[in-house]
Amino acid sequence: MGLLELSALLFLLLVLFLAGGLWIGMSLAAAGFVAIVFVHPQPGTFLATSFWEATGSWTLAALPMFVWMGEILFRTKLSEELFNGLSPWVRRIPGRLLHVNILACGIFGAVSGSSAATCATVSKIALPELSRRGYDQDVAIGSLATSGTLGILIPPSIIMVVYAVSAEVSIIRIFLAGCVPGLVVMGLFSLYIIVWALLNPRKQPPPEPRMSLAEKLRSSTQLIPCALLILAVIGSMILGWATATEAAGFGVLGSLALAAATGCLSWTNFRDSLAGATRLSCMIMFILAGAAYLTKAMALTGIPTALAAGVASLGLGPFGLIAMLTVIYILLGTALDGVSMIVLTTSIVVPMVQQAGFDLVWFGIFIVLLVEIAQVTPPVGFNLFVMQAQTGREQTAVAWASLPFFMMLVVAVAVITIWPPIATWLPDVLLNR
Repeated sequence: MGLLELSALLFLLLVLFLAGGLWIGMSLAAAGFVAIVFVHPQPGTFLATSFWEATGSWTLAALPMFVWMGEILFRTKLSEELFNGLSPWVRRIPGRLLHVNILACGIFGAVSGSSAATCATVSKIALPELSRRGYDQDVAIGSLATSGTLGILIPPSIIMVVYAVSAEVSIIRIFLAGCVPGLVVMGLFSLYIIVWALLNPRKQPPPEPRMSLAEKLRSSTQLIPCALLILAVIGSMILGWATATEAAGFGVLGSLALAAATGCLSWTNFRDSLAGATRLSCMIMFILAGAAYLTKAMALTGIPTALAAGVASLGLGPFGLIAMLTVIYILLGTALDGVSMIVLTTSIVVPMVQQAGFDLVWFGIFIVLLVEIAQVTPPVGFNLFVMQAQTGREQTAVAWASLPFFMMLVVAVAVITIWPPIATWLPDVLLNR
C-alpha cells in the first residue's frame, strides 16, 4: 500500500472512530495501531512504550497542577473581587463597565489557565451586574464569550503546556510569548467596545457617580492577592527560581491560601476541585498518549515527511502556508476541542512550519489564537455552550453576539503574522540575556 492510500485509510478510520463516539484518545491510538501494523513487527509493545513515554514526562507534570490551580480559584470569590476592583477605573471610557469583562477575564485567565473556567466564572458575576445597570446584553454576552478565551492565551495556560510538550519547545518561552499578544487581543476587544459605544450612545446606561482617587484605590486593594499570585507563578519561572512544574506547585499552594483567606476553602470545595482537576487531567493525558502513539506510527510510515514535501512542492510560500493552516484550523475548530486540534496536527504541521522558516515559539502562539477562535466557532465552540448555559439563549444567538469579537481575534492572527516579534520579543529579551 502506498503512502497516499495509507494516509487516506488512516484519516477515514479516524473520522469513523470519532463519529462513532469512541473516545478521542482511544480513536487516536486505534488509528496509530493500524498504521504501525504496516511498518513494525511488534505493534503492541510499541503502543506500551509510546504511552509511557508520552505520560511519564516531568515537564508534563505541570499540566495537572495548573489545572488544579484553576479549579481551586474557580470556587473562590476572585471574580467578584476582580469586578469590584476594576470597575471604578473604566467608568469614564466609552463602554464603561463592559471593559471590566475584558480586564477581569485577562486577569482571571492568568491564574486559571482555562478558557471555559474563565468564561464561566467571570460571567457569573458580570452578567447580572451589567443587566441590572442597563448595559446592552448582546455586547456583554459577546465580550464575555470571547474574552473568556484569554484564559488559554495569557500564561500560565493548559493549552500552551500541551503544545510545548507536543512540539518539544520550552514551556517558559511559550508562556512569555503569550503575554504581549494577550495584551494586543485585550486592546482590540476594548477598541471595538469603544467604537460601538460611540456609535450607539442611546444604548449606554446613564453615567455613574464619580469616585475619588482614594475610593478607587481602596476598591483596587481587592486585586492585590490575585496580582501577587500571578507574579509568584510567572516571576519564579522568569527569574529561574523554579521550573514550570515547580511554579505550578507554588500556584496550587497560593490558590489554596487565597481560597482560605476568602473563606471559600471548605472540604467540599477542596474535594470538588481535586476531582475536577483529576477528570480533566486524565482526559488530556489520555489524548496526549494516543496522539503520541499515532505521531510515532506516522513518523515510521513516512507520511508526515511526504505531506511536508507535497505542501512545499505547491510553492505556497511562507504566508501562503500560514493562510492555508488558518483555514484548516478554523474548520477543525467547528468539530474539535483545542487540545485535540493541537495533538492531532502537531506531528504533521510542525515539519512544514520548520521547513518554511517559522519560529516554533511564534507558531505556538499562532495556534493558540486559532484555538481561541475555535472556542467561539459553532457548533462545538465550548465558550458558546458556557454562555448558553449562563444566559438561557440559543447557541446561534450567542454566536451572533460574539461575531464582532471573533473578527477581532482574526485581526490578532493577522497582526502577529505580519509582525512576529510581537510574540517572540519578550522571551528573547528575558531568556537570552
